[in-house]
Amino acid sequence: MTILVTGATGRVGRQVVDQLVKRGADVRALVRDPSKANFPASVNVAQGDMLDLDSLRRAFAGVRTLFLLNAVAGDEFTQALIALNVARESGVERVVYLSVMHAERFVNVPHFAVKSGAERMIEQMRFSATILRPAYFMDNEHMVKDVIVNHGVYPMPIGSKGVAMVDTRDIAEVAAIELIRRDAAPGKLPIEILNLVGPDTLTGPELASIWSETLRRPVAYGGDDPTGFESNLTSFLPKWMAYEMRLMAERYVSDGMVPQAGDVERLTTLLGRPLGSYRDFAAALAN
Repeated sequence: MTILVTGATGRVGRQVVDQLVKRGADVRALVRDPSKANFPASVNVAQGDMLDLDSLRRAFAGVRTLFLLNAVAGDEFTQALIALNVARESGVERVVYLSVMHAERFVNVPHFAVKSGAERMIEQMRFSATILRPAYFMDNEHMVKDVIVNHGVYPMPIGSKGVAMVDTRDIAEVAAIELIRRDAAPGKLPIEILNLVGPDTLTGPELASIWSETLRRPVAYGGDDPTGFESNLTSFLPKWMAYEMRLMAERYVSDGMVPQAGDVERLTTLLGRPLGSYRDFAAALAN
């Protein structure tokens, strides 16, 4: 049966599509602009928007399993609720939802609160679902590479509790595995929650140390105060989003994003390989 991937041209969604194709799945990708799709020939491209009901209904026709990814946006919650309602009315029962780690705890951070609400809707609507809760994406470091490399400062306020940053390639592969497992099941499976983490839980100073070793010159940790971080983000993000990133950073400092016992082992077993490490990611990003 067909698996529909939303957010299919993004950094996670595109990799999910590729992982599904490698596994021989029947994939449909929902995209706003088909000219940017550039998917393998076997992928069925559906043009549409998460707020365009007609296009959503066309995209969901004949779909059994949904990968739901909503990008951080001012109307993210509306997009998620509409997609889940249209999925239900279209007969979709199986969902893999990309949430975020500590969605239920970091409720003052808008996109965490949104994902917590969507998780509750998935449960109340009795979908057969896997909730993926990734930690901070290693890929986000592209936003601060210039500051690290050219100014010798690691600027993300991470704090001393530690964050188990995760490689988006690991996220995509786990998502594909779960989508195929759900799609192939003879009936509805119970809801499961998977924390998606990296192999190492790293503090702000430890991240700066990794960059010092990678670049072979000193890189300082910018500290726990998020004021400068928010200010820098406003140069290329809307102010509301920069503020939201500040709120997220404040929770990293106060709470951290630490795996639960067994998370790393569970993911390693599921993937059949070691998890992507931050040190390897930094080395690749620096080149």
